[in-house]
Amino acid sequence: NKLDDFCLGDTGSMFGHSPPPVARAIRRQAGRGLTYMLPSEDALAIGPLLQQRFGLPFWQIATTATDANRFALRVARAVTGREKILVFNGCYHGSVDETMVRLIDGKPVNRPGLAGEFRDLTRTAKVIDFNDISALEAALGDKDVACVIAEPVLTNSCMVLADPGYHDALRKLTRQAGTLLLIDETHTISTGPGGYTRKYGLDPDFFVLGKPIAGGVPASVWGMSDDVASRYADYNRTKEPGYSGMGTTLSANPLQFAAMRAALEEVMTPENYDRMDHLARRLDAGLTGVIDRYRLPWHVSRVGARVEFICAPGPLRNGAEAEVAHAPELEAAIHVALVNRGVLIAPFHNMMLISPATTATQVNRLITAFGAVAAKLAA
Repeated sequence: NKLDDFCLGDTGSMFGHSPPPVARAIRRQAGRGLTYMLPSEDALAIGPLLQQRFGLPFWQIATTATDANRFALRVARAVTGREKILVFNGCYHGSVDETMVRLIDGKPVNRPGLAGEFRDLTRTAKVIDFNDISALEAALGDKDVACVIAEPVLTNSCMVLADPGYHDALRKLTRQAGTLLLIDETHTISTGPGGYTRKYGLDPDFFVLGKPIAGGVPASVWGMSDDVASRYADYNRTKEPGYSGMGTTLSANPLQFAAMRAALEEVMTPENYDRMDHLARRLDAGLTGVIDRYRLPWHVSRVGARVEFICAPGPLRNGAEAEVAHAPELEAAIHVALVNRGVLIAPFHNMMLISPATTATQVNRLITAFGAVAAKLAA
């Protein structure tokens, strides 16, 4: 069977399953060596490419965004001398321990599905609702939080957009509290070539991006500001030599660098993003038109090349609202019905991605298939 794929590996293949420039770079590097534990020529190019694109001056390479987030949080704790991390209810940051918490009836607890965890993670992690400035101010008030780790848009249940002014308040309040700010763009790089951060002028202390940064080859990056880098250098001068708890043997290998350079220079281009955004707008309008036509109490959300339909009224303002909005049985039925019509979307929260390889014909087929499913549901 052939399917039009809009799931795209849950963002890992956002730029296509085998982007030709990345595939060529992999073949070329595979003939030279896969891992050296030594720098490569591509490594020299990656630093300036990341700085120009995302703004921060200092960069490290990891293998997953989980690793990148974990390492950045370790640096944040080192330079602030604080232990606590602040996360948002319903967030997604891979499998970082501190983010495996949530609110139940307003009380912070370990996520119920978490396996093999005996610690009370809420001892070192605070959790609040997204878009709640009062809760943010209160959580930072004791000045015991090393870092706020945040997605620009919540993506774990479905997309929850920031209220106007929320990111400005987040940056202002973290600075007032002496707390560092980490922006994790792993799911929001769909926004544009510089992510949500560049498009909307965010000013983080740390920036993390994984999944598609090397065209699907496992790789991630984490950047830090001049201030954080300087403070971390001072911190290191007080430490005995030894393993810092950051970095892994296979991270920053030449295959990662080769694939990442090809992705940054030849795939994640403004021209490709313009085309992706155009088709995503078409998809957004088409799905919204179907929902309106059949008077379904649903809504559509879009962040650049990422589109989702939610089987509930919107907009949603936080993770709790997003969780309640889910209709698992209905969404599973829609997923199967679309597969039966030749279209694959993400099997959770109805996520659809547009890649540089996606065609207008494929978008139209998705809209048509969605319309046919909606008609049956409305009958």
